[in-house]
Amino acid sequence: MPRLNLLDACMPDLLPSSSLPPPLVTPPARAVAASFQARFSGVTAGSFLLLLLWDFSSLDLAMAHWFGSASGFARESHWLWRTWLHDDLRLWPWALELYLLAGVFLPLGHLKRLPRARRAQLAVSTLAALLVVSAIKRYSHTSCPWDLQAFGGAAAYVSHWAWGLRDGGGGGCFPAGHASAGFAFVGGFFAFRRALPAPAWRWLAGSLLAGLVLGLAQQVRGAHYMSHTLWTAWLCWTVAGGVDGAVSWLTARSRSPAPAPAPGF
Repeated sequence: MPRLNLLDACMPDLLPSSSLPPPLVTPPARAVAASFQARFSGVTAGSFLLLLLWDFSSLDLAMAHWFGSASGFARESHWLWRTWLHDDLRLWPWALELYLLAGVFLPLGHLKRLPRARRAQLAVSTLAALLVVSAIKRYSHTSCPWDLQAFGGAAAYVSHWAWGLRDGGGGGCFPAGHASAGFAFVGGFFAFRRALPAPAWRWLAGSLLAGLVLGLAQQVRGAHYMSHTLWTAWLCWTVAGGVDGAVSWLTARSRSPAPAPAPGF
C-alpha cells in the first residue's frame, strides 16, 4: 500500500477523487416539498374520481340491503354495533383532541420531537376535520338508510348530490359523523411525516382503520351508506392536507430573511 507523504496529509484536496468518499447530496427542501405536494394532489384528485364512480354505481343501496330488509335493520340496537362501537366511543375523539391541544404547550411522547408549529398543526387539523364534517352533516338533506321506505321508513332514496332536494325523511345523515372520530386524526400523518416518518405511517394506518371500523358499524345498523364513510375519509384527508400546506407556507415565510433596508441619504 503506498504511503502518504506530508504534503498529501496536509492537503487532502490534492488526493485523487477515487480515494475520497463521494459527497452527500440531498435534494433541496423546495424540491422535496413540491414532490410531496404533487403526490398529495394526485391522491386527492384520484380518490375524488373514484368516489364519484362509487356514487353513480348504485352500490350504496346494494350494500344497505346486506344488513336491512323491509322490517328494518336487525342489528340497529345490537350491543356490539350500537353500545361498544357507537355509544361508548362518542366522547373519545374529543378527549384525544383535548390531549392534542394540551400537547401544543405540554407535549408528551412523540409530540416532544415535533416543533410547536407542527404540534399546533396536528391539533388544528383534527379539530377542523371534525367541525367540517359536523357542519356539512348539519345542513344535509340526505336521510339515513333506516329512514327509507325500502327499510320500513318514509323517505325515498335521493342522492346526496341532489342539493336542495328533500327525500321526505329527517335528513342530516351525510357525511358520516361517527366515522370522522377516526378519520379526523389522519392529520397526524402530515404533522409527523418530516421528523418521524415511521410514526406518521402508523398514525395514518390507525386513523384510517378506526374510521373504517366505525363507519362499518354504522352501516350495519342502517345509520349510513358506505359512500358516507368514504366521503368522510376524503374530507378529513383534504382538510389535513390543506392545514399542512398552510402551516408549511407560514413556517417558510417566517424563516425567509427580511429584505435589506434601502440605503438612506
